[in-house]
Amino acid sequence: MNRRTPLRGFLLAQAVSLVGTRVSMIALPWFVLTTTGSATRTGLVALAEMAPLVTLKALTGPLVDRLGPRRVAVTADAASVLAVGAVPALHALGLLTFPLLLGLVALAGALRGPGDGAKNAMVPLLVDHAGTPMERVTGLTSAVERTASTLGAAVAGGLVAVIGAADALALDAASFAASAGVLLAVTRALPRHLAEPTPGPAERRVEAGTSRLGGYLAELREGWDFLRRDPVLVGICGMVAVTNLLDQAYAALLVPVWGRHSGYGVGAVGLLFAVFSAAAIAGAMAASAWAQRLPRFRTYLLAFLLAGAPRFVVLALPAPLWAVLAVAVLCGLAGGFINPVLGAVTFERIPAPMMGRVTTLNSALCWSLIPFGGIVGGVLVAGLGLSPALLLVGAGYFAATMLPALQPRWREIDHRPGRSERSGDPGVGVGDQPIQA
Repeated sequence: MNRRTPLRGFLLAQAVSLVGTRVSMIALPWFVLTTTGSATRTGLVALAEMAPLVTLKALTGPLVDRLGPRRVAVTADAASVLAVGAVPALHALGLLTFPLLLGLVALAGALRGPGDGAKNAMVPLLVDHAGTPMERVTGLTSAVERTASTLGAAVAGGLVAVIGAADALALDAASFAASAGVLLAVTRALPRHLAEPTPGPAERRVEAGTSRLGGYLAELREGWDFLRRDPVLVGICGMVAVTNLLDQAYAALLVPVWGRHSGYGVGAVGLLFAVFSAAAIAGAMAASAWAQRLPRFRTYLLAFLLAGAPRFVVLALPAPLWAVLAVAVLCGLAGGFINPVLGAVTFERIPAPMMGRVTTLNSALCWSLIPFGGIVGGVLVAGLGLSPALLLVGAGYFAATMLPALQPRWREIDHRPGRSERSGDPGVGVGDQPIQA
C-alpha cells in the first residue's frame, strides 16, 4: 500500500463526516422548529450539543493518548451512528419526546468532542508516515474542511426541502458510519509504533500502581501544564479564541444585518459567504503547495492583515456590492494560509506522547468564546449602530491578530523541528519555557 494512502483515506473520511455535520447543522434546528414550533427549544437543542462537545473535547485528551487517536476516532464515529440515527428512528415511531431529543443531541455532542480531538491528533502520525511536509498536510486538511463545509451547507437546504429534516439527519448518521469505515480500513497501514499510544509519565505511574482516576487526572494536568508553559501555544489559543468570537459575531449577526440595512438582501449575504469560502479553499490549496517554503511569522502577519479587518471595514462603508465581493476574495485567499501555518506550529510544538491531551485542550480553548459571538454582535449593533459596531469589531480583530508583532517569542514559529524533536519525551521540549510577562 502506498505510504500516502492513510493520509488520503483520512482526508476522505474527514470530508464525508464534515459534509454530514454541516447538513445536520441546518437539518437539526429546522427539525426542532417544525416539530415543536419553539425558537426557545431550538436554542436549547443547540446548547445541549455544544456544551458537552466543548467540555469533553477538553477532558478526554488523556483518553486519546491512552487508547490511541485511531481507536478513539473510529469508536466515536461508530457510536455517533446510533446517537444521531436514533433521532429520526424514534421520531418515525412516534416515541421522540423533547427531553429524549435533548439527551440524544447531548450524547452526539459528547461523542463528537473526543472524536474530533482524536482525528486532529492523528495528523502528526499521518505526516510522519507519509513523509510529507507538515504545512502541506495542514493545508490539505484545511482545504478539505472548507470545501466539505461549503458543499454541506449548500446541499443541506435542498436535502431538507426534498427529503425532510428527519431523513437528512439519517444521512448525517450514515456519514459517521462511512467515516468510521474509511478510517478503520485505510489506517491499518500505519506501523504499530505510529498507531499505538506512547506511554508518558502519567501512564507509567498508572502501570506502577497509581489509581486509574488519579493517573487520568495527572495526565490531564500534565497536558494543561505543558500548554500553559508554552508562550507561543498560549498566545495562539488566546488569539484564536478572540478571533473566533469576532468571526461568530460577523457571520451570525453583522453580515445578516448588513444585508438587510444595505438593501442587498439575503441573496447578497449568501453570495458573500460563498465567494469568501471559494477563495479560502483556493488559498488553503495554495498554502498546501507553498507554505512549507514561506517564512511562517511574516506569512501569519500578512495573512491576518489582509483577511481580518478589511472584511469589517468594507461593510461599514457605503461600498457597492462588487467592492464587497472583491474584498471577500482577497480576504478568503489570504485567510486560506492561516490555519495551515498555525496548525503546523501547534502540532510541531507538542511531543507525540501528549498529542491528544494538549491538542484537545487547545481546541476547546479556541472554541470557548464562540457561543458569545452573536450576543456581542447584537449588543454592539443595538448600542452603537451597524457601522460603528463593524468598525469596533474590525479594530478588535486587528489588535488581536497584530499584537504578536510586538512579542518576540512569536518569531519562534519560524523554527521547523525535525521528526525526532516532535516525538520526544514530554519532560523536555519547548513547553518547558516559562511564560513571559
